[in-house]
Amino acid sequence: MKSGTVSNPLHSSSGDFTQDLGGQPILHVEDLVTQLRNGARIVDAVSFCIQRGETFALLGESGCGKSMTALSLMRLLPDGIRMAKGGARLEGNDVLALPEHAMRKVRGGRMAMIFQEPGLSLNPVMTVGEQIAEVLKLHSDLRGAEISRHSIELLEQVGISDAPRRAGEYPFQLSGGMKQRVMIAMALAGQPKLLIADEPTTALDVTIQAQVLELLRDIQHETGMAVLLITHDLGVVAQMAHQVGVMYAGQIIEQASRRQLFAQPLHPYTQKLFAALPNAERVGQPLAAIPGNVPPLSAAPLSACRFAPRCEKSWGLCREQAPEWTVLENGQGVRCHLYTSKAEGVQAGPADVLLSAVHGVAQAKEGKQETTALLQVDRLQVHFPIRQGILQRAVGYVKAVDGVSMTIPAGRTLALVGESGCGKTTVGKALLQLIPPTAGSVRFAGQELVGADARRLQEMRAGMQMIFQDPYASLNPKMRIAEILQEGMDALSIARNAGERQSRIDELLVQVGLDQASKWRYPHEFSGGQRQRIAIARVLAVNPALLICDEPTSALDVSVQAQILNLLKSLQDTLGLSYLFITHNLAVVEYLAHEVYVMYLGRIVERGPAKEVLHFPRHPYTRALLSAVPKIDGEGMKSVRLPGEMPSPSRPPEGCHFHARCEHAMPECSEAYPAEAIVGPEHSVHCHLFRK
Repeated sequence: MKSGTVSNPLHSSSGDFTQDLGGQPILHVEDLVTQLRNGARIVDAVSFCIQRGETFALLGESGCGKSMTALSLMRLLPDGIRMAKGGARLEGNDVLALPEHAMRKVRGGRMAMIFQEPGLSLNPVMTVGEQIAEVLKLHSDLRGAEISRHSIELLEQVGISDAPRRAGEYPFQLSGGMKQRVMIAMALAGQPKLLIADEPTTALDVTIQAQVLELLRDIQHETGMAVLLITHDLGVVAQMAHQVGVMYAGQIIEQASRRQLFAQPLHPYTQKLFAALPNAERVGQPLAAIPGNVPPLSAAPLSACRFAPRCEKSWGLCREQAPEWTVLENGQGVRCHLYTSKAEGVQAGPADVLLSAVHGVAQAKEGKQETTALLQVDRLQVHFPIRQGILQRAVGYVKAVDGVSMTIPAGRTLALVGESGCGKTTVGKALLQLIPPTAGSVRFAGQELVGADARRLQEMRAGMQMIFQDPYASLNPKMRIAEILQEGMDALSIARNAGERQSRIDELLVQVGLDQASKWRYPHEFSGGQRQRIAIARVLAVNPALLICDEPTSALDVSVQAQILNLLKSLQDTLGLSYLFITHNLAVVEYLAHEVYVMYLGRIVERGPAKEVLHFPRHPYTRALLSAVPKIDGEGMKSVRLPGEMPSPSRPPEGCHFHARCEHAMPECSEAYPAEAIVGPEHSVHCHLFRK
């Protein structure tokens, strides 16, 4: 391949998706530099173009500068950060040079942004309709009743049912997916030419994520709007992007069309991102996690390759000289010394690098699995009373968990999957008796926990521990790591004295891949992945046999997720731990789980071995979940669109709870709840389609 050096990473090839778009680009960013007051660059010479009707994805780990690039374009930078140089032309006009009063007309009008967390971006004391009306007043000529009418039309356009009623509601009355749709409606109110979507689907269920992405594609197709998509999810990139820019430590280090990038990623960092993805082919192998962390942008060296400390293919030149931008003859650009003439005879080609990252890992230890039942749950119920009136009498019940049964053998992983609100987390808390069950049985190591007194529960809890979704919220910010780890040991009388406990803390930190000296630091001094390791060390401190993992990787980058999954897999192999893994990430389930239980509105609708459930799903709800998962090869199941949202557990539908959203619903589905039907060895489903 021939190569040449250019001054900036503007894609010289239109790529396979944008060749017919033509014309002047909607957005042309050139040599954008954003820096701190001390001169440290957090966005360093970033350049790219976005054509009309095109989606450009900025891909990379947290801390790479993706969101800061978007905030620079919107001119919404925090105090202490300023744009030092560069230009950003929106339809030929440099928005970075506009005075602020002119920029206000552009911001929210010709250029709009969807922020990562809609719950924090929406005003909690204003109705949804009032917030959309604000945008219309600023960026349209509509007035009076026309604004209200158009606000409702926008809500209908983004797929919100009963829009007139929803327009009068406040954000807290809406689900996560509906709040994200309201954010999209507000962004569309100004009829933007460019929409910046910053992690628009993070932490959403796969079904809601699919709806939001489909909505963005439909709007883009109808209006020709350009989209700058910021994400760390390769599946979302595969589904949405036309062009992709991979960002690391403030720089774009690779740029190509979607097809080029997924066929042959060039930069070692991009290759590692692909190799870190969990899937069925890598079961029994550790994932190719990237060692270390993204360097702080305030300390990123300008005189060397920024990825060199984490790169297996780095050599002397990488630590002495920053690589220049190189464009190959197919138009694919990369910032790496491996693709310059100086690298001849030094390193393997890109195919060999990817092959070694994916297949050159050691096989995990395969031992004989224990089949002894560690946890047995029988018809567990958790009903919360709905109280009204002066006497607070119960007028109904929220049936959060309604008759769940499961068995987890020693040394095995059971994954509990389903949409938010189906009762997964409530199951986990009820097993630990953090929420008292209404009925049913929970037997751990042969002993009944339901109805047990406080003393016996305390003794048994050492064997059952929970890893929460957000480690930052679950770790006490005022305590050092040593104090956090010792707290549980003190409560359950683990070890004989303080000296033995400190030795145990040192062992735990090494076991989860942290330095012993880190025990004297506070939680805020660690990255997200490191905090999750601390949370795992905390539960291991009391020598548990069962870990209940509640979405432990949902908000983590793919590389950090790989580190945590490798750690959990290693701990299971060495300590024989059992896991109840609560998640909506089905790729993680496929890699980690032995059995899968699918939950809908408080009940298990399908259960069986992971391979059976994930590759041969029987229940229509399971099929809908799996079809909504973005596949990087583009060869996923035929999409099944679920109408509406999950009903309220306080008023579940008669008969099968899923029939109102099921494309296969029959008259008997609304009359009686389906009995369990056996569809394979250890594989069963609650569905009238399989009643015979």
